[in-house]
Amino acid sequence: MEYIDVQHLSFFYDDEPVLQDITFQVHEGEFVILTGENGAAKSTLLKSILGLLKPQEGFATISKVNARGEKLTIGYAPQQISSFNIGFPSKVLEFVESGRYQKGKWFKKLDDEDHTHVQKALESVGMWEMRNKKIGELSGGQKQRIALARIFATDPDLFVLDEPTTGMDKESRERFYQLLKHNSKVHNKAIIMVTHEHEDIKGYVDTHIQLVRKEDSPWRCFSMDLCKEPSKHQH
Repeated sequence: MEYIDVQHLSFFYDDEPVLQDITFQVHEGEFVILTGENGAAKSTLLKSILGLLKPQEGFATISKVNARGEKLTIGYAPQQISSFNIGFPSKVLEFVESGRYQKGKWFKKLDDEDHTHVQKALESVGMWEMRNKKIGELSGGQKQRIALARIFATDPDLFVLDEPTTGMDKESRERFYQLLKHNSKVHNKAIIMVTHEHEDIKGYVDTHIQLVRKEDSPWRCFSMDLCKEPSKHQH
């Protein structure tokens, strides 16, 4: 089932084209990465998909329902997610637990499943040991990680992640990629992620979309090369 459908999308800043004729889909259970050189309008593409920006041509739609026929939920991590105002005086654990309340649990006690989910989310970003720290005591990179953990705690159907591994070391990135692959393959989540680290990540992803500049057009004008992982076709 398609969770994201992008058809012939073009986006202009003033009269300057930055995305041109982009078409692709992201399905349930699929882990897609989006790469391109600096200035390739990767964040612009994500924002167009989410409806935060309106393309001048074509369209991007997100399914209203998930594969089970329920309302589709989205976990969006913008660039520098840690700079969002998460400085309120709470502990790491409380902050990530608050992600579970989006599941219709306001004022209800969290159950064992909720607590397990929160612990796994914090462990996956290497922050379980820091769960009793106050958020104000954390570094920027640590805040980035707990913000991601909170998104995992909300258990969305679709992850839209804009360079989430910025500031993570290699070991943390590997653990993060493993978690994403697990979510896509075992829990049937759809993932689209902007990243620079496409060499590290190749073994985890299903589809690699690369935004490239067309040779006969201005340098800001990008189109898409869709690169399927070759391992899928090898017998």
